[in-house]
Amino acid sequence: MGRRRLHRHPHHLALAVLHLAVTVIKRTDDITGFVVLPRRWCVERSFAWLLRSRRLVRDYERRPDSSEAMIRWSMTMLMIRRLAGPRQA
Repeated sequence: MGRRRLHRHPHHLALAVLHLAVTVIKRTDDITGFVVLPRRWCVERSFAWLLRSRRLVRDYERRPDSSEAMIRWSMTMLMIRRLAGPRQA
């Protein structure tokens, strides 16, 4: 695949580079009000975990690689806390 085509469709990039299958769930226009979309809660929960980090609440970073590093750092801290378990008093 060419670089231009991968840029146009991010799910192709995820498949080619990360070997991940991405399914795009679209909302139908004929339904009004609140509708639960499948697996949307996973994405919303992940964003909520990331936004617990102070530097990720706003877009402070100028370069994308710096922003990516902060996201990786935040998720690493989350995993460390979970693996360590509750603190002993």
